[in-house]
Amino acid sequence: MAIMIAGVDEAGRGPVIGPMVFAGVAVENDELLKKLGVKDSKRHSPARREKLAEEIKKIAEYEILIVTAEEIDEKRKIMTINDVEVDGFAEIIKRLKPNVVYVDSADVDEERFKNDILRKLDFEVEIVSKHKADDIYPVVSAASIIAKTTRDYEIEKIKEEIGADFGSGYPSDVRTRTFIEGWVKEKGTLPPYTRKSWKTVRRMRNEKLF
Repeated sequence: MAIMIAGVDEAGRGPVIGPMVFAGVAVENDELLKKLGVKDSKRHSPARREKLAEEIKKIAEYEILIVTAEEIDEKRKIMTINDVEVDGFAEIIKRLKPNVVYVDSADVDEERFKNDILRKLDFEVEIVSKHKADDIYPVVSAASIIAKTTRDYEIEKIKEEIGADFGSGYPSDVRTRTFIEGWVKEKGTLPPYTRKSWKTVRRMRNEKLF
C-alpha cells in the first residue's frame, strides 16, 4: 500500500467576520505539486490561487472543513483559539488518514501543537509540526491554497447575502470596522456572520454601542 503524505492548513483565524476554513491535501508524493509551483497562498495572486486550487483538486485527495462564526463563538466559550485549530486539524487528518502529515503550527510550541493533535486521533500517524510549513512543504502550500480560496468564496457569498462590501473581515481593516460600527448604529445589532467572541466586538459592547 502506498504511503500517503498530507498537508493541513487553515485560513481565517483572525477575522471578526466570516468562517475559519481548514483544508488538507493528500498525495503519494509531492512531485506534481512542485511542478505546479505551489507556494504559501499569500504569495499567489487571487487569480493564480483560483487556478492552482482547480489543478490541485485534480491531482490530490483533499478535505475541507468550514467552521462558522457562530460555531467559533460556541467553541470559544470553553477553549482557546489554538484549541479550535487543534480540533480542525485533527478532523481533517481523520478524514484523510495519511501516513505522514505536515501541519502549519498555530502554537508557538510546535511540539505541543503536534501532541495536542495526536491526542485527538485514534490511529497512528506521523505528524511534522512546523511554523511557516506553508512555505516549506508543497503539500501544506497546496492545503493553504485550498483553504484560502474556499474562505474567499465564503466571504463573497456573505457580502452578496447582506448586500455590503465589508472588506477583508479582519479587525485591522478600516472598511471592516466601519461596516460593523455602521451596521450597529443603524440596526442596533451586530451584522450576520460576526464573531461575537472577538475583542473588536467586546470593545463595542463595553462602549454600549449595542
